[in-house]
Amino acid sequence: MAKNKKVKKPGILAEFKQFITRGNVVDMATGVIVASAFTKIVTSLTNNVFLPLVNYLVYLITGGKEILLISVLNGQPYLLESTDAEGVVTTSVNPECIFINWSVVIEAIVNFILIAAIIFIIVKAINQTRKKLDAIKAKANEDELAAKKAEEEEAARIAAIEAEKAAAEKALADKAKAEETSTNALLVEIINLLNK
Repeated sequence: MAKNKKVKKPGILAEFKQFITRGNVVDMATGVIVASAFTKIVTSLTNNVFLPLVNYLVYLITGGKEILLISVLNGQPYLLESTDAEGVVTTSVNPECIFINWSVVIEAIVNFILIAAIIFIIVKAINQTRKKLDAIKAKANEDELAAKKAEEEEAARIAAIEAEKAAAEKALADKAKAEETSTNALLVEIINLLNK
């Protein structure tokens, strides 16, 4: 005997993962449109809220050594300071330095997650609305079919009553005709007896 297993409904994180990896064209098109609208908001949120927090955490962990989340690969200094003729010190990125700017990577990841989450919520709401509309349409079609079936049954019932009525009228007419014929035959016999 096979045990009845309940089908477990996927959780919100599982649905989100499926949404990101599915690659559905409609979802992706919606994503492109919505992402372009939310890009500035998400970028601002990432740059002005999340990255300062990440930089602060890195500052606390490293003791203030790598606050910019930059890994230098060739040992060259990342920033160069130069003083102009007026004594103004300017800082610029060393063109000879090979580095990885982790903050840009983190920014891109956070942007992607936020945009994907917003798109997921919007598409989920659209799909739920679509399901409700489909259910309403199905119910309306079901009601229409039930009404049509009731009309057909009523028409069949009326036709059966009419056929029964016609059969009863014919039976009465046949009976009356038979009685008339037997009455006529009886009268003819009586007349024949009287004439004798």
